[in-house]
Amino acid sequence: MRKRKTNILAGIDWVLVLLFLALITIGWMTIYAATIDDNSQGILDFSTFYGKQIIWIGLSFILILILIAIDSKFYERFAGIFYLISMLSLAGLFIFGNEVNGAKSWYNFGEFSLQPSEFAKTATILALASFLNGANRDLTQLKTQWNTILIMSIPAVLILLQPDAGSAVIYTTLIFVLYREGLPAFYLLIGLAIILLFLATLYFGFTTALIIIYSLISLFFFLLVNFKKIQLKREWFKIIAIYLVIGLMLFSVDYAFNHILEQHQRDRFNIVLGKTIDNRGIGYNTYQSMITIGSGGWTGKGYLEGDRTQGNFVPEQETDYIFSAIGEEWGFIGSSIVIILFVVFILRIIQLSERQKSKFSRIFGYSVATIFFFHFMVNIGMVIGILPTVGIPLPFFSYGGSSLWGFTMLLFIFIRLDADRTYEW
Repeated sequence: MRKRKTNILAGIDWVLVLLFLALITIGWMTIYAATIDDNSQGILDFSTFYGKQIIWIGLSFILILILIAIDSKFYERFAGIFYLISMLSLAGLFIFGNEVNGAKSWYNFGEFSLQPSEFAKTATILALASFLNGANRDLTQLKTQWNTILIMSIPAVLILLQPDAGSAVIYTTLIFVLYREGLPAFYLLIGLAIILLFLATLYFGFTTALIIIYSLISLFFFLLVNFKKIQLKREWFKIIAIYLVIGLMLFSVDYAFNHILEQHQRDRFNIVLGKTIDNRGIGYNTYQSMITIGSGGWTGKGYLEGDRTQGNFVPEQETDYIFSAIGEEWGFIGSSIVIILFVVFILRIIQLSERQKSKFSRIFGYSVATIFFFHFMVNIGMVIGILPTVGIPLPFFSYGGSSLWGFTMLLFIFIRLDADRTYEW
């Protein structure tokens, strides 16, 4: 029989909670190191970034108590309501939102601002988990696939229109969760092919990429005919279709890159691909970040001893480029410890997700792990210069109440679901 736990605290995974506390503590310490100056009045100076972050952290613990106190069934029962409210909050930005750095992504409330896209992630994966947990939800069926894509696409499009491409891309990573739940591998292969075609077009240009890829495809068909003795005469329609689809994809990438993306976005891709060097312009932040990390060496310069961090050499270091402060003050060893903490943290979420008896909880857990991994991978890749700058915060490290609350909600709703899991007796 199945038995439901009545003591929620006994069911909480304290390993995951301790990892959260370690990350949030190190994160605040890093914000403090990146923003302290001679005018600071102490740790409780709430006019500073680190002082405001203390307030957000304190409020996060109140949020945690609320999330843990709510019955786990509540999240599944009202997932659709959460999703609707979240989509309305995203749409409302176009009327009531405040523009920051060219994106209309914020609501202002006096001294504080909220970014609804950070909370939309939680609402979307709740809705996704609730939908797929319903009867007859088979991801091998086209109807289920289309409905699933629709759930993920609505927030992605609303966020992309702000515009905030970095936050919008997050929703595409949920395809890995869908694959875990039965989505055919064909879609993953298509996604991988699109990424490769995208990169090839950006690096070589449309004409050169077209010649290279068409030559490789032709070589592949030639080998099939001459060595595998496969007859392709009856497949000529499919072969022509393959050439046409790939040609259209390459053309669409080239067109979107040159006519839809802003110039600064094109510049960022060109810098990462090595086609452009602009250490004083669009690539200045990344260049300074890489120098700052490299200056830390193996063991770092010591906490609060980073001259480049203290000298504000890296713009926006308390937000998108917070990892550069870790690299300078804690060095390669300290940076590796932080990375290991994140890896263990994400693997723990995956481990707990796999042991869920509820499909709803399992899907939600895998989605949480995917979102954390994406933020972790892209932010650090951006800071060390191997990925373009897209404004993705590092969970529990980057300054900001919205991101902190958003990640806290993701984590502790899952912890609540896990605490109320059912076992076979």
